[in-house]
Amino acid sequence: MNTSALKPNPIYNVHFGLVCLSSLLFSASFNMLIPELPEYLSSMGGAEYKGLIIALFTLTAGISRPFSGRLTDTLGRVPVMAVGSIVCFVCGILYPVLGTVSGFLFLRLVHGFSTGFKPTATAAYVADIIPRERWGEALGIHGLCFSTGMAIGPAIGSTIKLHFSMDMLFYASSAFALLSIIILMNMKETLQHKHRFSLHVLKISRKDIIAKEVLPAAVVTFLAYMAYGVILTLIPDWSQFLGIANKGMFFMVFTITSLLIRFGAGKASDKYGRLKPMSIGLGILIISLIVVAFSDSIAGLLTGAALYGIATGIVSPALNAWTVDMSYPEHRGKAMATMYIALEAGIGLGALFAGWVYQDVIAKIPMIMYLSAGTTFLALAYVWFFIRKNKATV
Repeated sequence: MNTSALKPNPIYNVHFGLVCLSSLLFSASFNMLIPELPEYLSSMGGAEYKGLIIALFTLTAGISRPFSGRLTDTLGRVPVMAVGSIVCFVCGILYPVLGTVSGFLFLRLVHGFSTGFKPTATAAYVADIIPRERWGEALGIHGLCFSTGMAIGPAIGSTIKLHFSMDMLFYASSAFALLSIIILMNMKETLQHKHRFSLHVLKISRKDIIAKEVLPAAVVTFLAYMAYGVILTLIPDWSQFLGIANKGMFFMVFTITSLLIRFGAGKASDKYGRLKPMSIGLGILIISLIVVAFSDSIAGLLTGAALYGIATGIVSPALNAWTVDMSYPEHRGKAMATMYIALEAGIGLGALFAGWVYQDVIAKIPMIMYLSAGTTFLALAYVWFFIRKNKATV
């Protein structure tokens, strides 16, 4: 298939619109569960496993990345995106059925395959249909749509839980995933040389796992996203302790500020390079975690949320575009998979660490946030080192 027909100028076209809308619904589908899962697990007698809520999810997401990258580069972008949405749909239906601690943890493990597949193929699809000189802008806009799902998901999820039931929340999550699948059915494939599915394409060698050319972006991603694993694990309880009834409020505020900044941040990375905006974003991210740690009121916590959103709105488009910049076109799926492996590893390790240290002792949360700020500083230091070593133009 000739993909040039899918690259009109400007970038805002039906193909780009469909992939953005599908990502919004997909993101809302699994994010609407996050604020309520810690309490749900505790109600089943599994409070000591709270760290596994995110860690198991990210474990399978990370394990599946090499496969999703290879399949994206061989079978096509659209089929791999569809697999991610289908997993979300099925898991939403099964959560109410498997109502035990072990059943819940098993489904979190399976649910992780969704983000192991869809974002990898989506990033490759966007890079296919957008001119190189506008990747930062396009990935920023796509990230804005994904972040919109992150914003409305937790808020909708907590509202459904407050007024209906946890089972209804699971079914709503499944419905959002189904809508994402329906949209994918109307999207055109962009991979020019597709192969038929066979067991051979699932055979992964060491060279299929990591794209070495994008390792610098992967290192920054890993260090920066450890804090997000901590946020996902602890903020629901921290919000409740400070008197916020809707535990999705923090996520809604940080995502709204992320939305407001992403469009301009993506353009800035196209104009000034990836590393200068990334450095600014990482600095703001460190400040936001310190503000959250200091917070003893609702206003303080939401201020930290707003700063966190600004930071991620700057960092995320630059990281995505930097990864695409360093990738080889024929291995773009593998390159994006490498970055997402680092992302999932960072989130998973951060969540596991937070749950292990926290143990439902509220007083420990500030200390954990300070440590998260420390790992983010390592990411910033690495970017500075990379700039100096390579004398990059930023």
